[in-house]
Amino acid sequence: MAGALKLRAVDAVDVSVLSTVLQDALVPVAEMVWLPDERRFALVANRFRWEPEAGAGRGTFERTLTGLCIDHVASVRRRGFSPAETDRILELLALRAEGSSIYLEFAGGGSIRLEVERIECRLDDLGEPWPTRWRPRHPIDDTGPGAR
Repeated sequence: MAGALKLRAVDAVDVSVLSTVLQDALVPVAEMVWLPDERRFALVANRFRWEPEAGAGRGTFERTLTGLCIDHVASVRRRGFSPAETDRILELLALRAEGSSIYLEFAGGGSIRLEVERIECRLDDLGEPWPTRWRPRHPIDDTGPGAR
């Protein structure tokens, strides 16, 4: 697979790199799992390829399936959605490490807080990318300070 990513994160700076790569990934609730006996949280996402070479010269953008595995997870807390909502698709905005927690933050206010013993994450692209005409957009928030 040309251009496939395979990344590892072991500290907060590494997690911020994963966050950049995963921004705007579409994550079906049905494709997230916590395996408490293995102390592992995993998901499969439909990732927008922000890499510069993705779709270069073809007038299109690309998406690909990507797996994310987070090890040493002691507990999982969800806010804003239920694991029973298996038909729901969430849009990942950010992944961040803070203290002994890793947070996954989704559009619409949903989030997941993973309590971890230490940071150990793996991200792997799974298969060939496919073209898409749709590039994620982030409207400028004009409700903050200085807005009229």
